[in-house]
Amino acid sequence: MELEERVAELERRLAALESAPEGARGGGGAEPPVGEGDFWALEGLKARLAQAGAIDGGVLFTGAVTLPTGERYEWQYGVLAHEQLDGDWTEAAEPFAALGHPVRLRLLREILGGRRTAAELAALEDIGTTGQIYHHLRQLTGAGWLHTTGRGRHEVPPGRVVPLLVALATARP
Repeated sequence: MELEERVAELERRLAALESAPEGARGGGGAEPPVGEGDFWALEGLKARLAQAGAIDGGVLFTGAVTLPTGERYEWQYGVLAHEQLDGDWTEAAEPFAALGHPVRLRLLREILGGRRTAAELAALEDIGTTGQIYHHLRQLTGAGWLHTTGRGRHEVPPGRVVPLLVALATARP
């Protein structure tokens, strides 16, 4: 391309960017539009914290999830910042450690997807021996990420589905 053509192309692109709606700029649409209401959950949290006189803030996480099995979970949890900062963080070590193994994460994903028995899980490739699977299931159960129901079925407790997805979301780079 000649210099004049290149400059004309750059000017065309700049004009398109400048005339695009505020949220449509950059990244090829990968980011959601920025505008009023984008931080509705944060603004609501800040308003509630102000009403409660919680000057040091707080944390809220929430979700509404329908699993591939059709099960639906809606969940919300909030904690004041000083309670979280002053609490015993070592209590989180076991639940986090249980999530720290790729096979356990796969087992959780498969269980959320509908494979609930050890036999169904053992049929998966690259998951390990039956003994190894039971070991991982015990680790997840001990940490509260799973519980067993009748007939040897495993499930993620309803109150842990959204927190599990939140934990996974926070681990993404």
